[in-house]
Amino acid sequence: TRLDLAHWLTREDHPLVSRVRVNHLWKMLLGTGLVRTAGDFGTQGELPSHPELLDWLAHRFVASGWDTKALIHDIVVSATYRQQSIFRKETTPGDPQNRLLSRSPRFRLSAEEIRDMALASSGQLSRVLGGPSVRPFQPPNYFAANSGRRWAMDAGEKSRRRALYTYIQRTAPFPAHLIFDAPSRQICTATRPRTNTPLQALVLMNDPLFLKAAGALAHKTLTRESETVEQRARFLFRSVLSRSPSRDEMDLLLLTVREQHEVYRRNPADAEAFLRAAGFSKPDLPKAELAAWINLAHVVLNLDEAITRE
Repeated sequence: TRLDLAHWLTREDHPLVSRVRVNHLWKMLLGTGLVRTAGDFGTQGELPSHPELLDWLAHRFVASGWDTKALIHDIVVSATYRQQSIFRKETTPGDPQNRLLSRSPRFRLSAEEIRDMALASSGQLSRVLGGPSVRPFQPPNYFAANSGRRWAMDAGEKSRRRALYTYIQRTAPFPAHLIFDAPSRQICTATRPRTNTPLQALVLMNDPLFLKAAGALAHKTLTRESETVEQRARFLFRSVLSRSPSRDEMDLLLLTVREQHEVYRRNPADAEAFLRAAGFSKPDLPKAELAAWINLAHVVLNLDEAITRE
């Protein structure tokens, strides 16, 4: 029976399942699995780059009672995970593909993580656990061709729940996730592709969720007490990318804020329309200043989705 198969797969002397799971989590956290061919552990697959490490982690995983949180903790507190992703001349020639993990890799977040990171950076991500699926913003009629029904969009905190809770129908995948290479779930997918298309930029720049997240982050930045423009820009940047900006990056941030502030100061009607789109019908801050910082937050959030790890 299926139960017999499950018991056999998870026996202590059957290491395949634990190795596959460890490899999957390693790939999720570091971009590439210890076995690069994550969907093929057989004779046609690639040998592991660090076989002893894979065996050690798999053994700890089973010994812990298949504790996924403990396994992730072991990986993320390691010196390997906490490396910078900067290319160094002394390591690049001997490890051009970074299979020896001489630096931290750079890779884009998955479709679901992109949305959750924008909400988390702005402080808007709902932490509620469990419950029914939710329906974030999408054009009202996109669902009609497959189901004959309208997309009943949720509002308030429901619309800001983690992407894990987004309603999905196999014949009509969630478009914002599909554009960032999330699978349709019609077949099993061991490895997701990573593409870069103009549609992805359109989602990040035009989806109301990202604009409202930028609005919340800008408002949080401006309401910090007695800080200079440079300190606020550093706070906004760190809130998203978890590091301080370089001098060149800071100069660009300050220039962007000044230019955008001048644009909206000269065009108050445009500032009001932009603030309404970002969810501020009656802003409690100067309109031109708030609009300028929302634009800056929007740009930095998009940087986070493009760079992901530094």
